Amino acid sequence: MGKHEVYAYGVVSSSTLYRIKGKFPQAQGYAEIEDVHHMTGGEATNSSIVLSRLGVSVKLDGNWLGADSSGERTRAILSDFGIDTSRLPLRKDYVGVQEVVVADADSRTIFGTYGRLLEKAEWNEPVADDIVGAAVVCLDPFFVEQATRAAKIAFDADVPVVTVDCKTDDELLSFTSAVVIAESFINEHYPDREVEDLIREYQAATDGLVVFTFGDAPVWFGRRGEAVRLVEPPTIDPVDTTGGGDAFRAGVVFGSLKGWDDQKTIRFSAALAALVCTRFPGVLDAPGLSEVVELMEGDAS
Repeated sequence: MGKHEVYAYGVVSSSTLYRIKGKFPQAQGYAEIEDVHHMTGGEATNSSIVLSRLGVSVKLDGNWLGADSSGERTRAILSDFGIDTSRLPLRKDYVGVQEVVVADADSRTIFGTYGRLLEKAEWNEPVADDIVGAAVVCLDPFFVEQATRAAKIAFDADVPVVTVDCKTDDELLSFTSAVVIAESFINEHYPDREVEDLIREYQAATDGLVVFTFGDAPVWFGRRGEAVRLVEPPTIDPVDTTGGGDAFRAGVVFGSLKGWDDQKTIRFSAALAALVCTRFPGVLDAPGLSEVVELMEGDAS
């Protein structure tokens, strides 16, 4: 496969998504299943698919895949989107990451084997030629040593790096051009912090753009020394929120690829994530560029 515009490195998994009627049930409760779909999981993977739907060429690397039905299905889905998976051969006698997602209209609950993956460190070393050959790097922070190495290679080659959900003292931040922090990450790691103070701490930790997302609430963003700005996401009727955050990150990558200013990038990312949340399965049916632009223009009128 030819030159790629985006190099993505991170989590690649097989996923089965169940959409249920009503709210997620309490313990010993019951919920009716409306749809079942086999799809991909992992932040870098889903961002790669969303980017491919926008017409971006992507090369994906990350953790190992097994030579079984799950691994074969995952590779096939990615190949159908034109994503370069040449760094992800199927390994015999190996079981890759699995996840099951149960989603209602407002939330999602994930069951997976990611803990085992992180314990055993079953992933590839990033290849420098892949990184410096890209225009933008879409990077998951979870494979800490390798992720930091990939970010530094990109930084030294003047290739922008867009990442997600890392702490304020993470070395990775010194190499990133943008970081997107989700509300769930804030609630887990900084439950007692005032959001205003926390975003200022992130701004001080990086020369790049800092973005806080809060679902359907306004997006906060800004750079070191700047006042924090807010963007109201489009109003939608969500069908499935799975992949919304991955789509938002894909939007930030796309904005970086196009050289847009921060305001336009965040408005685009919010519209892209909103559209993904209006369909099932949202990532596999991610919108094309014209759909996102149309929503942006309609939302601004």
